[in-house]
Amino acid sequence: MEKKCMECGDSFKGRIDKKFCSDYCRNAFNNRLNKDGKNLIRNINNRLRKNWRILEELNVHQKTKISKSKLLEKGFDFTYFTSIYVTKAEAVYYYVYDQGYLPLENDSYLLVKKSS
Repeated sequence: MEKKCMECGDSFKGRIDKKFCSDYCRNAFNNRLNKDGKNLIRNINNRLRKNWRILEELNVHQKTKISKSKLLEKGFDFTYFTSIYVTKAEAVYYYVYDQGYLPLENDSYLLVKKSS
């Protein structure tokens, strides 16, 4: 039975479950299919990576107090983090992977690093 490639429409022969005439067509089809989702994910990951680098750079002693303006000056975006940890005392820590921050009074933040 002759089949048509799902990407280019060319006829081809092969296994019964084969859908594409070549690796190139298979990759082109899947890249086009996932393009929008991949861009969204890539942009979010880039934002998270930038936030992590900023926290890593500013938190050299594993525990540092810093102003909000210093974080913003470096380009930190408070809307992107990977997890939240709430203590028994109800303090809310925001984490970007292993780097975290705790909002304090007077627009200050305590930067912390999770021990591995």
